[in-house]
Amino acid sequence: MNVTLGQVVYSRAGRDSGRMFLVSALVDESYVLIVDGDLRRIEKPKKKKIKHLKSTGYILEPLKEKFESGLKVNNSEIRKALEDVKKNLEGAQEM
Repeated sequence: MNVTLGQVVYSRAGRDSGRMFLVSALVDESYVLIVDGDLRRIEKPKKKKIKHLKSTGYILEPLKEKFESGLKVNNSEIRKALEDVKKNLEGAQEM
């Protein structure tokens, strides 16, 4: 699976299984750092193997640009963006 900054993913393994996260950094070809702005805040991201993630197909471009340029990203921004993605996914499943 190809993973990029700002991509929205689900955890498939571990105690956080089923939770939605945002990729905040690429560590190497096997690992990324993920955050959700709530339990995993931007100050203390979770290091996770890529093979333990499932992609949603969403890439949050505004946050991706902030991560790439090194600008500060707030936990509230992350929470709000992930809530919007959840609503979009739930709306698509109802149809």
